[in-house]
Amino acid sequence: MKKPIVALMYDFDKTLCTRDMQEYGFISKINMKASEFWQEVKELTDNEEMDNILAYMYKMVDKARENKISIKKDDFKELGKDVEFFSGVESWFDRINKYGNSKGVRIEHYIVSSGIKEIIEGTSIAKYFKKIYACEFMYDYTDSIKWPKFAINYTAKTQFLFRINKGVLKIDSSSAEKLNNFTPENQRRIPFRNMIYIGDGLTDVPCMKLVNSNGGKSIAVYNEENGKNSAELLLKHKRVNFIAPADYEINSEIEQIVKAIIKKVQAVSELDEYIPKLNN
Repeated sequence: MKKPIVALMYDFDKTLCTRDMQEYGFISKINMKASEFWQEVKELTDNEEMDNILAYMYKMVDKARENKISIKKDDFKELGKDVEFFSGVESWFDRINKYGNSKGVRIEHYIVSSGIKEIIEGTSIAKYFKKIYACEFMYDYTDSIKWPKFAINYTAKTQFLFRINKGVLKIDSSSAEKLNNFTPENQRRIPFRNMIYIGDGLTDVPCMKLVNSNGGKSIAVYNEENGKNSAELLLKHKRVNFIAPADYEINSEIEQIVKAIIKKVQAVSELDEYIPKLNN
């Protein structure tokens, strides 16, 4: 039997790491408090009727120049080394991969984030992801920031779930046609029913709803900062299937949920193998 693939897709900030990634070094370098930086982003968003993600990317560049701080690709990657993860995250991927393999299921991990891709690439867990979809900058000949390349807001995130679904992972001039062409569900690389989306809040709702409505599962994680109440509201309004503390240790609640979903995927895939035989 061909191994089914399960795609685990994660938001990053406050889902895997404990704070917004800009708060691990960058904001202190521009002599601001996190609350001050995000307030300025909010004001720019409101005053200019600007996309919130473009607003924070603009503010990062603007404040760096104001403080005469160079921002190069390697500077972002260096910031990634200081990112702090929730308990158990750094051993999570090997554990889930091993469990999937024991059940005859191939596990793939993806990031779908509105954070900065280069910071994520500098983290200790970057090696585990088949693809990282996040905001990016273009860089000039000195490797310094030139222009925003990708700005991924909460609704734009959903296109990347379709990319994962259809196996159109590379973003190039031909990918739009491949992505938009009709593909029967049984010919897609990873069916939505084999997808698990893990996020922490309202900005993840479009992805959660897309996965849920197509047979996959979504999980909202919570911690002391975003609180259990917010996650419970997502569950009450049927935006998510499960909620769990942002604790990724061995035998944690989220690990048990994900393992149960993996077992279900394996069982459904095995049952599907018999359908052609029964119809003969």
